Amino acid sequence: MSTSPAAMAAGVTIHYTCGDGSNSAACAQEAQKWAKQTGNRVNLVSMPASSTEQLSLYQQLLSSHSSDIDVIMVDTTWSGILNDHLANLNTLLPGDLAKGQIASSIANNTVNGNLKAMPFYADASLLYYRKDLLEKYHRQVPVTWQQMTDSARYIQEQERAAGNRSLWGYVFQGKAYEGLTCNVLEWVASDGGGVLLDQHGNVEVDTPAVRSALKRAGGWIGTIAPKGVLSYEEETSRGVFQSGNAVFMRNWPYVWALSQSPNSVIKGKVGVAPLPAGDSDGGRHASTLGGWSLAVSRYSQHPRESAELVAWLTRKENQKQRAIEFSFLPTYTDLYSDPQVLEASPFIGHLLEPIKQAVPRPAGLVKTLYPRYSNAIFDRSHRVLGGEASVDQAVDMLNRDMQRLVRRADFADAQN
Repeated sequence: MSTSPAAMAAGVTIHYTCGDGSNSAACAQEAQKWAKQTGNRVNLVSMPASSTEQLSLYQQLLSSHSSDIDVIMVDTTWSGILNDHLANLNTLLPGDLAKGQIASSIANNTVNGNLKAMPFYADASLLYYRKDLLEKYHRQVPVTWQQMTDSARYIQEQERAAGNRSLWGYVFQGKAYEGLTCNVLEWVASDGGGVLLDQHGNVEVDTPAVRSALKRAGGWIGTIAPKGVLSYEEETSRGVFQSGNAVFMRNWPYVWALSQSPNSVIKGKVGVAPLPAGDSDGGRHASTLGGWSLAVSRYSQHPRESAELVAWLTRKENQKQRAIEFSFLPTYTDLYSDPQVLEASPFIGHLLEPIKQAVPRPAGLVKTLYPRYSNAIFDRSHRVLGGEASVDQAVDMLNRDMQRLVRRADFADAQN
């Protein structure tokens, strides 16, 4: 990797954000290696654990044109939201930045033809299951949501009758936040639906796919999923599953490494599969496209060095190490067949096509209005799950929400 003469001569300090927990520590080690090689300094800025709070903090800093943070870690939808505040990496880094990478991961970070962030790792949601319980009750890994629902109910009933009163059939992210939006878009897509808006700004809410998705999920609450799932985020769901109290769980790839840790009570008992397909003729396996990327603030006093740090942290070697240590999905396609990666996380070898076909959230389309888009989806859906609204009422309200959003969005510009 090339290093600018200015960086080597003077040395600059780059302030950056990069994950949380153990991932943050690993990222900091990688950044320190870059600093040592280039003669620069790096300072890891701690962030709130909540992604919603992180985005709010970024918006406050960037809207004031603050140079306090040079490199920021962004969720998959934020490149569109923060577009005006992010540097174009195509002008700061040499070469073909997309070479060898999953096209959708690059496209998701590209706004109006400008690459606003480099993929740090990809994400595709998965169905985790207790393979020991499926074997015990002679159940196959479910292919459709109906099969998952039937097996979850049967195993839950049998285990509870045998004294395992804490077991639930299915846990997912049911809290009114971005995680529920991801779940809803997967449910709809699995029945052949879209993301509720097309690229021309046409609203596609009142469809059989949306109605069947909400009806099906509403039926899970209190039957195969605890009512408490209405407050579950990713880690809450993992906690229930990893404590041995759920048959099935929807979550992201990072859970695999944790479920196989030495102190995990379900180590060796976990299987991973694609999320179930819908039950309609057009049903398919569908995951929301997730992941995190690194971007450079337009207000950085050291944009060139900041971009070089981004290139270093997102390079193939570091993505491989994250896949091995944390079961994070790489965005370089050849890592999906890398022997060392597959030894650590065998399921990664089956995820290249699901990642390529994952459902992208339309952040590049609605841009700064994305929070309104997501809020409408998770709020209306949460009302159905909580029994506060019927499917008909939720569809009607969500349809009006999207119509209002379309009137405010510049869809002509979004297609350029």
